[in-house]
Amino acid sequence: MIPVIAIDGPSASGKGTVAERVAGRLGFHYLDSGALYRVTALAAQRAGVGLEDAGALGPLAAALPVRFDAGDIYLEEQVVTEDIRSEACSRDASLVAAVPAVRAGLLLRQRAFRQPPGLVADGRDMGSVVFPDAALKVFLTASVPVRAERRYNQLMNKGIPANMQVLLRDIEARDARDASRAVAPLQQGSALLLDTTHLTIEQAVARVLAWYAAAAAAPS
Repeated sequence: MIPVIAIDGPSASGKGTVAERVAGRLGFHYLDSGALYRVTALAAQRAGVGLEDAGALGPLAAALPVRFDAGDIYLEEQVVTEDIRSEACSRDASLVAAVPAVRAGLLLRQRAFRQPPGLVADGRDMGSVVFPDAALKVFLTASVPVRAERRYNQLMNKGIPANMQVLLRDIEARDARDASRAVAPLQQGSALLLDTTHLTIEQAVARVLAWYAAAAAAPS
């Protein structure tokens, strides 16, 4: 059995950074599931497909020509690593992620990332739906103001204009949408809660690594 660490949580909680560093420490593969939804949203936009058109979005997601290579993300043969990180693409990704046909279309693609020696996957439903047998399930979150501040600093450091009040409203709206969608809603479930409001990235990484060591040592 190839071990999986599933790290779920709301937007801008820092789960991606923590998951990537945990994967690096363990020598595991890393899956940023949110990138798949962002690429789906971008592909839909470029194809002129409506973000609630399940009949068109499902097949588009299932046949998505996406590739991850050396830190870059490709849509067909074009690098879209930066394009999918815009706030507009983030909002669109949250909309397409609520479409059941999209989630179904991407499910097997996500599970294909489970390869030796192990996988750290972050998203909204990694532990509840995609990898229900994960060796460790973590629900990583932080207060809305802290998450908005982190997103604001991230955007400003990239030279992207940002407004704190707009970010606060966007995060609250995404939280409500993610938690209330009919398929694979964002929820803690049986995952261990990791509130990073007052933690540094390294402290959060250390907590996950300690939990995984304990889980790996526990009798099966």
